[in-house]
Amino acid sequence: MDPLIAVTGATGAVGTRLTARLDAAGAQLRLVVRDPARAPELAGAEVRQASGYGAGEEMRAALEGTDVLFLLPASETPDRVEQHLTAVDAAVAAGVRRIVYLSFFGASPDTTFTLARDHWHTEQAILATGVPWTFLRMNLYMDFVPSMVGADGVIRGPAGDGRFAAILRDDVAAASAAVLMSDGHDGQSYDLTGPSAFTLAEAAALMSHDGRPVRFHDETDEEAFASRASYGAPDFEVLGWVSSYWAIRDGSLERVSDGVRRLTGRDPVSLEAYLRDV
Repeated sequence: MDPLIAVTGATGAVGTRLTARLDAAGAQLRLVVRDPARAPELAGAEVRQASGYGAGEEMRAALEGTDVLFLLPASETPDRVEQHLTAVDAAVAAGVRRIVYLSFFGASPDTTFTLARDHWHTEQAILATGVPWTFLRMNLYMDFVPSMVGADGVIRGPAGDGRFAAILRDDVAAASAAVLMSDGHDGQSYDLTGPSAFTLAEAAALMSHDGRPVRFHDETDEEAFASRASYGAPDFEVLGWVSSYWAIRDGSLERVSDGVRRLTGRDPVSLEAYLRDV
């Protein structure tokens, strides 16, 4: 029989795209969600509820009987790593035989983008279980780039002339589905990027159209922290936002990978092509 694949975060932007692909491919699916009413309506999928990754017993029950877990990262909170570790422990207790984790490009304990450090710690926890694993390390989302433009037509951030190889959520979902629907990926890490790296100034130029100019303003670090403080977010989150620009600035996110092509047989979508279609 085909393996039963459990997908967490199935109501999110990547999760909905991924589960639609898996369902179309005839996969046996279980959607693990907080709110069953929001779960994608897929004829062949089971739905199980767990209030959060930190609810260990609920997660264990939701994963009982599944063969493969696709673990999407939790929302950004101070205890995100602890939540992930609880979910991983629950998967092991439930007898899951393979874990595929959506991690982040260049994950390490001291990576410039501070929120990416959570992914390294999660990877280490998965490695320690001894369960076969695959890590998909995505770059920043290309879909997010247009929302970086302020009402005044300016992208602001301390990114300098650094480049980043952003990737569409659709391409993340396609690569993830390819890993879940085929063998030979145990013990492998795949970097997922777009087909090229670009600066925020270049992105701004591509988004300038119909008489509406878009430009990039290279903020100082002080300007970046001050402008984002107005959102009232906790300090760790503000640091995460600002450090994502630092990671662009220092080249941490510049390298282009052939991961999407290797997994799907096609090139990922470029920023130019994406902007033509939105």
